Amino acid sequence: MWLGIWLAVAGLVLGVLLGLNIPLVLPQVYAKYLSVAALAALDSVFGGIRAAMEDQFDNTVFISGFFSNALLAAGLAFIGERLGIDLYLAAVVAFGVRLFQNLAIIRRHLFKKLK
Repeated sequence: MWLGIWLAVAGLVLGVLLGLNIPLVLPQVYAKYLSVAALAALDSVFGGIRAAMEDQFDNTVFISGFFSNALLAAGLAFIGERLGIDLYLAAVVAFGVRLFQNLAIIRRHLFKKLK
């Protein structure tokens, strides 16, 4: 388990360093899509960490949830843009709530292990 955690941390650090050093400018039109995609990814990651702490992690569920969350969120943003309403906000609220719930459960698991 520790090897996986170290690999994830190393990948995160490498990704942040690459992201900060590669000059990439995206048009503002994609801001809604990127914000929803980032929230969907974070939701899946925190859900995976929570499942691993509860010994219920399944790689198939994690990967399928990652892509289905991202596709659903992007679809909501696209349909909302076509209809002229900010439908992506529904995905932002839903993923935000789930993120904080998963983070609270992860925090409780960590506190139980420290006692």
